[in-house]
Amino acid sequence: MFKQLVAAGILALAGLTAVSAQETRSFTDDTGRTVEIPTKPLRIVSLHDLSLTVPLIELGVFPLGSHGRTTPENVPFIRSSKVLTGVDFDNSDIKFVGNLPADVEAVAALEPDLILTTPWQKADVEQLQAIAPTVVLDDDGRGAFAIFDVLAELTGTQERLAVLKTRYEGQIAQIKRLIDTGSISASVIQANDGKLYIEHTYGTLGKVLRDAGFTFPAKIEEIPVGESAEFSAETLPEFDADFVFATYRTDTLQTPADAIGALETAMPNFCEFLHACRENQFIVIPREEASAASYYALGAISYMLISNISGRDFVPMPR
Repeated sequence: MFKQLVAAGILALAGLTAVSAQETRSFTDDTGRTVEIPTKPLRIVSLHDLSLTVPLIELGVFPLGSHGRTTPENVPFIRSSKVLTGVDFDNSDIKFVGNLPADVEAVAALEPDLILTTPWQKADVEQLQAIAPTVVLDDDGRGAFAIFDVLAELTGTQERLAVLKTRYEGQIAQIKRLIDTGSISASVIQANDGKLYIEHTYGTLGKVLRDAGFTFPAKIEEIPVGESAEFSAETLPEFDADFVFATYRTDTLQTPADAIGALETAMPNFCEFLHACRENQFIVIPREEASAASYYALGAISYMLISNISGRDFVPMPR
């Protein structure tokens, strides 16, 4: 262990020497720490795959290393990245640096000049700071897509982000042109362990629905912005809408049947209690696109809504 610590210390010194040769600036992260960071970081390690690595890749920045998950066969992967960006550990130079906590020695071995992490990541910030300038970004506090703004600032990719935002604005405008969203209600439900898990704004799907102007059941609007809540299964009818959405995890090889099965477990014959389900207006989609902080996902959800709702005769809920 002593030898490993010495090796890590040598790597840390090497990293600090490299950083000291770069132009730096002060940055205050989401914990209130003021950190001297490179003005133009070149060797970034990202310690949250879905919240940091995927957005970085969409901004055109490939980190040296990333946090990731592993399959039952112990094969590492960047959650949702292959679907959202086409990039993963097995087809890029991005190195796997562990899960939760990340492997600090693996991070040090990459000699980064900037480490990005989140409060969710359990790797010790002070140990990381000893390797390279470390910035903690709270994606929950900022909001999933607000993370893009700070990442673009840190990496100098504001022009790329502006293009992504312009494309999304066009997608929302297209939805509004093709669908009378203000007259249509929508709801996103998820069943976990016999209870209903409901978010005020369910990830990417919720963002597109709200930005496009769909309305929501009163029970959802009662949940504070940015928060979620659990409800007993008996409240299911209060989350009914013209269109109801549910999701399933493709990264764990789930299928629509898993989402439906979870609802059945929570409320047997649940479809009988939902107007949307009785009228074939219950839509089940992959959670990766529905929840990820990804501009590709925003486009995929926008197209999904247009293809499922525009030009369609549907049965509105009784008002």
